[in-house]
Amino acid sequence: MMKKIGFIGLGIMGKPMSKNLLKAGYPLVVYSLNENKVNELVGLGAEKGFSPKDVAARTEIVITMLPDSPQVKEVIFGENGIHEGIREGSMVVDMSSIAPLVSRELAEKLAEQGVRMLDAPVSGGETKAVEGTLSIMVGGEEEDYQEIYPVLNAMGSSMVYCGKIGAGNITKLANQIIVAVNIAAMSEALVLAQKGGVDPGVVFKAIRGGLAGSTVLDAKAPLILARQFKPGFRMKLHIKDLNNVLETGREVGAPLPLTSAVMEMMQVLKSNGYAEEDHGALVRYYEKLSRIEVSPQGVFE
Repeated sequence: MMKKIGFIGLGIMGKPMSKNLLKAGYPLVVYSLNENKVNELVGLGAEKGFSPKDVAARTEIVITMLPDSPQVKEVIFGENGIHEGIREGSMVVDMSSIAPLVSRELAEKLAEQGVRMLDAPVSGGETKAVEGTLSIMVGGEEEDYQEIYPVLNAMGSSMVYCGKIGAGNITKLANQIIVAVNIAAMSEALVLAQKGGVDPGVVFKAIRGGLAGSTVLDAKAPLILARQFKPGFRMKLHIKDLNNVLETGREVGAPLPLTSAVMEMMQVLKSNGYAEEDHGALVRYYEKLSRIEVSPQGVFE
């Protein structure tokens, strides 16, 4: 018999992830501050949760998918939080992208109640969340990972056990460095092409099959060329992740000069009102400097 799962957080990622759990046949109790999203999931067969405490009391596994460390702390240990309702032997799986040291702190406190915890952040954005093909990076006890594997498999196509608690988020931070720097390099290159009088769409087609090709290039270049910046992953959330990257780098003594540079670019765009756009809108930073737009239209005033 499938274990009953609680899912807290129905944002851009959480809602499709929840839907995929329902499609896989898991009984689901959902909770979110957005009532419309809760009702949508209830219409698909989920049960409505009335608080994190209520969700935890009614399930064996509680998944959280929230913006950042403060929200995860509040949902787990705040008033009417998970810790008030969860039973000994149950498991919390935090799929948010948060600071690794916070994951370790939360796991230690939950362990005092006999509750297990995994950190299992994801990569792939909204598209792969909808498809159920996310990459999932997991930290915690390996036997807990093996137990939860079928649940994760309903949401992802690549699950990797990375080590003890916090290792999932360390891995996700490494992922976010590579994605951010890739988007910056791609943006720089496409603006160079446009400025040099070469169709950036042709440049994209020419380089994607070579060493410069990447998942980031294939996913983001077509959207940039079409001027589509609807968020699959919001700029402000990547800023949050890079803040966690830089804090963790300072804690462990890892120099991060490229990450620091891209962070400053994103902060400029945030101050110019682009925080809610997709992180692919990083191209706007280069466009504003060069007074050129990566599009068939070219120069703008």
